[in-house]
Order: sequence, then C-alpha cells, then structure tokens
Amino acid sequence: MKTTAQTTSRPARRQRRPRTMLPLLYGLLLLAGCSGGSPSALNPAGTGAARVSGLWWLLFWISMAVFAEVMALLAWALVFRRGAARVRHGQPLRFVTIAGAGLPFIILVAVYGVGLRDLAALGAGPGRDAVTVEVTGHKWWWEVRYAGASGATANEIHIPVGERVRVRLRTDDVLHSFWVPQLMPKTDLIAGETRETWLEARRDGSYRGQCAEYCGTQHAHMAFLVVAEPRADFDAWLARLDAPARAPRTEAERGGQQTFVQGTCAACHTVRGTGAQGQVGPDLSNVGSRWSIGAGAVPNDAGHLGGWIANSQTVKPGNAMPPQPVDAARLPDLIAYLRSLG
Repeated sequence: MKTTAQTTSRPARRQRRPRTMLPLLYGLLLLAGCSGGSPSALNPAGTGAARVSGLWWLLFWISMAVFAEVMALLAWALVFRRGAARVRHGQPLRFVTIAGAGLPFIILVAVYGVGLRDLAALGAGPGRDAVTVEVTGHKWWWEVRYAGASGATANEIHIPVGERVRVRLRTDDVLHSFWVPQLMPKTDLIAGETRETWLEARRDGSYRGQCAEYCGTQHAHMAFLVVAEPRADFDAWLARLDAPARAPRTEAERGGQQTFVQGTCAACHTVRGTGAQGQVGPDLSNVGSRWSIGAGAVPNDAGHLGGWIANSQTVKPGNAMPPQPVDAARLPDLIAYLRSLG
C-alpha cells in the first residue's frame, strides 16, 4: 500500500510543475516586450512616449494590486469560510462599501487626473521657431519635406536630439496613421485634413515608425525611420537635402545617370539638379543613403535595388511602380548611379 501511494503521488507532482512555471513565462514575455532594441512604447526614448509608458505602468501595478487583493480575499474565504458565519451583522456591508466602492472610486479619480495631465502635456506643441516636418502618406510610402527647404526625401525623418519638432501630417489617398512607438503616440491621417503632432528624442539613434491604420495589401510594408542626431549633424543633413544631387564621378555612374534621365525613371521620380523632375514617386536624390527600399520592404543594397528596378511587383506586390524596361547591360550602371546618391 505504501508503494502504491508513492507511485500515484509522483505523477500528480509532475503535473503541477508546469503550472508553477506559468508566472515565470509571463514575466519573461513581458521583459521581452521591453527589450532595448524593440520599437515599443514601453521602451521610450522621447518625452511623449515616456508619458504613455508611465501611464501604462501605473495601470499595470494598480491591476496587479487589485488582483493580489482579490486572490487574498478568495483564499481567506476558502480557508476561513466556516468562521465567516460568525461575522457580526453589518460588518460585510461596511467591508463591501469600502473595498468595493470607496477604494475603486479613489483609484479611478486618481488615474483620470493623471490621464488628463498626460493628455495636456502631449497636446502642448513645440515653439514657433521649431523645425517643421511635412509628412504625406501615400500607398505605401511616406513623403517627407521640411518647411523652408525645397528638397524632399522618403520614408526617413531626421530630427535634432533634445528638440521638439513639429510634424504636419496629411494623406494623399486613403487613411493612414503615423506612429513612432518609442517617441510619440500615433496620429491618424484623415483625408482632406492636416493633422499635427510632434517628436522629441532624448538620445540620438534610429527609431522605427509604422503606419498604424490598415491601408491596403502592403500596409505592413509602410514603415519609416526617425533618425535623431546632434544639431550640427542635422543641419548638415538638411543642407544636403536642399542641394542638388551628387554628380556622377565614374564612367559607370555617368552611364547610369544617362539611363535614368533618358529612360522611364524620370517620368515618375526626381533627382535634383538633373532633367528628372517626376512627381509621382519618391524623390531619389539621396536614395543611396536610405535605410531600406520600398518603405521597409527590403534592405537597401545593390542586389535588392536591381530586383526592385527590374520588377518591384515581385518584392512589394500592388505598389504603383510597374516593371522597368531597362536593358540588362545598362542595369549595373543604373544601380551604381543610384547607390552613389546620398
């Protein structure tokens, strides 16, 4: 009998072990979401996202406290349920009034007050002399211009570190949503309206943004990058953005420029300082230095660039760029030219 009891008890203990691991797994998943490299609002790098993160953690710890209280009361009811019948008349009502109505009211009022404070802080825009970025959402890429500058770029926004930058948003087609999780809550782009938000980074680095409103088949490939850098580096980058594109320096680059300007590319794209003045697609005057091709669809390297030129529909189906009739012998020169623009 002793041997039988031991045999039947061991599987029961083994079955309970995985359950004890659940809280640890939940904790590891939570920490994974807060890892340093993730574009998460819980890993803030700006004052706007810090407001969101602080409010989230406040609600999280309040919910944990409420959960612990409920579990403690449940354990008390299960363990001491026999003595509950001897509780004096009137005590349960007072307890329910305090714990079930009074404390939740205090908590909700406090959270509401903190939320109003954070909303007011997020609504406070930058000063009159702040850098202003004008962002237009297209299917499926972001056009980026700076007030006072004639140049443009795509899917990449540069801002000076420690300064609040005004961002004016509009859409050229369907609804989009501008979201940089580590810097600021999302702002929806409504057709016919110009919306406004701001960005401020407390440390230099690159922060991924994303369209947060479903806008079609390539919604997932409508990403952008915010590059926060010291003011001197930002001023130098902005000066390059407003200047003519880099002139070809090699024979291959000169041949590639000729192919670009005289071919179909110039009908849709601009390269400042050349005869290419197309307004349909992104300005390619600094395409060689951009972080990706196709708004995050593929890395910006020679191989992916060649595939994009030949037939971008195999890379990002549904985008507005048709396959290009570029002669195979001229394609390497065209790639070399575009890679030199930065």
